[in-house]
Amino acid sequence: MSIRSKMMVAAAALVGVGLLAAGVHAARPLTVVSWGGAYQDAQKKVYFEPFKATGTAMIDESWDGGVGVLRSKVQGGTDSGWDVVQVESEELVIGCDEGMFLPLDYGKIGGKDAYLPAAVHECGVGAIVYNFVLGYDKDKLKDGPTGWADFFDLKKFPGKRALRQGPKTNLEIALIADGVAPADVYKVLATAAGVDRAFKKLDMIKKDLVWWKSGAQPPQLLASGEVAMTSVYNGRIDAANRADKRNFGIQWSGSLFTIDSWVILKTTPNKDAAYGFLAHVGKAENQAKLPEAIAYGVTNKDAGAKIDPKRLADLPTHPDNMKNAVQISDKFWIENVDRLTERFNKWAAQN
Repeated sequence: MSIRSKMMVAAAALVGVGLLAAGVHAARPLTVVSWGGAYQDAQKKVYFEPFKATGTAMIDESWDGGVGVLRSKVQGGTDSGWDVVQVESEELVIGCDEGMFLPLDYGKIGGKDAYLPAAVHECGVGAIVYNFVLGYDKDKLKDGPTGWADFFDLKKFPGKRALRQGPKTNLEIALIADGVAPADVYKVLATAAGVDRAFKKLDMIKKDLVWWKSGAQPPQLLASGEVAMTSVYNGRIDAANRADKRNFGIQWSGSLFTIDSWVILKTTPNKDAAYGFLAHVGKAENQAKLPEAIAYGVTNKDAGAKIDPKRLADLPTHPDNMKNAVQISDKFWIENVDRLTERFNKWAAQN
């Protein structure tokens, strides 16, 4: 190498060091974060791979949720390695209030009118509508449960039960099982007596409970025979039946539904690519393909007309499945999640 070439290499190295010292990082692929398991497998097929084929470098990761995780990602204001994240409804509200997400420019993703009203938020756009349902194995329970009351009936339906770890959804399920009308759940849960009533109901099956954290776990627990029934995302049951030839059943009565949303973290260095991704996954023709892979409702107003009518009956958004469902209250959980999580953790730790 000539002296001139060596000098050029050295100068380039110094420039690189200077850029790093100044906080300028080499470009990295867009990183999209979702919920793993069968759902993310469906997203890869329907959304991620076709999006990458348009020429944008992208990788995907998974997480189990939590506002604390999001806070850790954006604190300090530097690139955390995540760009677009799918979040639950209360994470959307809290994260937006705390300035963790970019306010969305809907003009870049089809306009607000393209989406269901409930899917439009200042900081996030709805990705899916899904339900926490009662899941069971039809091969093992010929006469399946008719509602959450049967979930708590260990005499009629012996075997362990599985619930998502934490108070959210479990307190609602307990009250519905105890006879509270789904429409009145949050009215009752807003009282100290209502909370006591929910924990008292959970006491009935505490010794037979198995806790799950990720959405992939409930179908695995059913398949292994470790539990007889579980709370579960409806799409995971459908995916197990279709992909693994299981014979799992769903009881929709008293199910709890919500909307997950896509957000862009404020620390992203890939803003344009992030908007490109949201525009891609927001199109009706792309969203209409998701229910073929996993039974979740979608948020583009025009997507439903492009979905096979036979498939619509399997989705949370079908009128028969929404008939006795309860929308999870963001307001209630934002106001009470810390207090009730502390109480739940103490309750769960007691023998």
